[in-house]
Amino acid sequence: MGDFIQALDPYKLILAETVLSFTTSAFNAPIYNFPLFLFGIYAQETQEATESLKIFSGMTAISVVLDIIWMSVNPQNWFIRVLTVVVLILKFPTALAALASLRQRGAQFNGLGFRGSDLAGATVWSMPGGFTSGGDREGYQTVEEPTLAPSPRPHAPPAAPVAHPNNAPGAYQSV
Repeated sequence: MGDFIQALDPYKLILAETVLSFTTSAFNAPIYNFPLFLFGIYAQETQEATESLKIFSGMTAISVVLDIIWMSVNPQNWFIRVLTVVVLILKFPTALAALASLRQRGAQFNGLGFRGSDLAGATVWSMPGGFTSGGDREGYQTVEEPTLAPSPRPHAPPAAPVAHPNNAPGAYQSV
């Protein structure tokens, strides 16, 4: 079975499903298939996009359940139903071929993608203000470090509340 999956061309599978879902998109068919496979074409063509291909594989597998629910609820023309079932059947080898393509690209599969507190993947952004996960603070001051210069303006104590003669204790005030 592994050799069969390795022999499949995921790009051709995704392209075939894109054409089939585009054909059915003008009729009563699942509307999420066409954008899903367009995303799959992008993920398959971009060699550096291993995270995108992982997401595509997972979304394709989950969309199988959505297809079954969608077809049980919505009536279709017999020809469009046949094309929808063909797309549904092709999703299994597509997801497996995409995962095999990820392995060929050198992607790691660590269970569900959790590595300690890291939620699967490289960091593509960092917190503003120097709150990074590494020791590198990029010149920002941490909370524990003392300030280098005193504040230029002295702080005044808060003002005491003003008592109003017409307000009794516990009465409501109008603003």
